[in-house]
Amino acid sequence: MPTDADAAPGFDVGLLSPVSAGRDAVVSDAAYAAALVRAEVALAQVLGSLGVAPRAPIEAFLAAAKPFEVDVAQLALDAVADGNPVIPLVQRLRALVADVPDAGAWVHHGVTSQDIVDTAMSLLARDAIKQASRDLDRVVRALADLAERHRDTPAAARTLTQHAVPTTVGARFADWLLQVADARDELAAAEPPLQLGGAGGTLASHVEEFGHDVAVRIVAAYAQRLGLHAAEAPWHTRRTAVTRLGDALARVTDALGRIALDVATLSRTEIGELAEGSTGGSSAMPQKQNPARSVLIRSAALRAPGLAATLHVAAANAVDERPDGAWHAEWPALRELLRIVLGSAGLGAGLVEGLVVHQDAVARNLAAGGGTIMAERLMLVLAPVIGKERVQRIVVEANQGGSITELLAAQPELAGRDLAAVLDPRGYLGIAGDIVDRAVARGRS
Repeated sequence: MPTDADAAPGFDVGLLSPVSAGRDAVVSDAAYAAALVRAEVALAQVLGSLGVAPRAPIEAFLAAAKPFEVDVAQLALDAVADGNPVIPLVQRLRALVADVPDAGAWVHHGVTSQDIVDTAMSLLARDAIKQASRDLDRVVRALADLAERHRDTPAAARTLTQHAVPTTVGARFADWLLQVADARDELAAAEPPLQLGGAGGTLASHVEEFGHDVAVRIVAAYAQRLGLHAAEAPWHTRRTAVTRLGDALARVTDALGRIALDVATLSRTEIGELAEGSTGGSSAMPQKQNPARSVLIRSAALRAPGLAATLHVAAANAVDERPDGAWHAEWPALRELLRIVLGSAGLGAGLVEGLVVHQDAVARNLAAGGGTIMAERLMLVLAPVIGKERVQRIVVEANQGGSITELLAAQPELAGRDLAAVLDPRGYLGIAGDIVDRAVARGRS
């Protein structure tokens, strides 16, 4: 019987979160530990480059830190005592240069644990945003192709689950495209900034030691070194950057989840308008072709709002100049949001790139109401001729099994009128083509 010692490394490798399995390496514990080290190393580099730290200790630390690898599991255990992983990490980093006079004093110099924790999370988020954005670009491009290909393919628009008026398959894809593009752009704009404020968010120790102007330059140089933008002020308890990012991540899962639910619905056996290009199977029912990607993307969309809400609850409870628990509650929620967005974006790209449109089913479903989907047009065109009540009665009779063409043809006032043209869904598509054209232009810009 296996024991704990036989378990694979890592507590969570995605077995119960298949939406992100294999796509979340950039937000793993190992990646975060590496980001913590990167933040500490970059700080030392900045202090050295600005000439405020002696050259020999800085060079010694940088040389020792280069091959350094964190024992992530042990660091996690050691973090319990002080409530965050930076304190035991700094102890390890200072131990690397214990034999170099004064070198340890320049490790983590003038900063606080939150500066490093938040900066490392910003680095993680930046890398995750870049990866997710590449996949979202794929989604947008694939939807542009689908929308253009089916620009003029008439389909039944459904409102409150029922046939409403005609639309086009392309217009539906165009709407998906615009929502994903909006979410992608908001995500790119939500990249969190550098954190550097010192013990109480005032950089007092840097100002005291190096002077006001140098302290300001340290912030700018640190941000440039790490490729992050500098905030207007330290944000230890002003967690707008975190909630903005969380909201942007949730909007990505909203957009992808909406697509996934539409695909899952329209791929039902009795509808059959869409199908995933690569489907899942059933262990007991070999005839099934399950929309597996859609199912996993939906799972992320269902989880994301709760995680984003946790970030808002934490932000509302970020008291004093450093939160007592609220800040800590952010970490797993934000990391999990990043994780499921990475998975959703990758799966979403595969979903739309392989999406199959069954045009025969689209046409069959459009005709399923026997022409009653044109009721709105009939009211506009024919009510002035035969009266609103008669048109409504004809539509009701058609809904009950009558032929709308025969019912209309039986009206003497309509003799000689081209009823086939009035009942043709292709003649009642409004600006669907314009919607597609604008969306495709954006998708390819």
